Amino acid sequence: MPDSISIRPASPDDVPLVLEFIRELAIYERLEHEMQATTADLAAALFGAHPCAEVVFACLDGVPVGYALFIRPQVRGRGTGRRLLAWLARTTLERGCARLDWAVLDWNAPSIAFYQGIGAVAQDDWITMRVSGADLARLAAS
Repeated sequence: MPDSISIRPASPDDVPLVLEFIRELAIYERLEHEMQATTADLAAALFGAHPCAEVVFACLDGVPVGYALFIRPQVRGRGTGRRLLAWLARTTLERGCARLDWAVLDWNAPSIAFYQGIGAVAQDDWITMRVSGADLARLAAS
């Protein structure tokens, strides 16, 4: 019998699980040394007075196995990632947006191939820019 795939929003009780998924993604992407998030940070960002982000989980048989950035490697290939992206596409259109953008590391060939398989096109003419740490503080103070 095939797995039952469902998508559900995170609740305040899920904040530790969100942090766990973020940590797993950071390890997978070899970026754990850059991870700074805490449960308090996430609780404020997701459910505080002025939420600035949201999280949805992809679940197999009711058990979260990923979120809208990452599906655990051991459950890939079961349609969960595709279902999650389809949910995001519907939500994008329902909210009146014209496109869905995300980032993938250039060495992550399996994910790139998956994304291309659903019709995503690499935006090679764009360069992602970032300001953080002391430079972010300096810019904010200027």
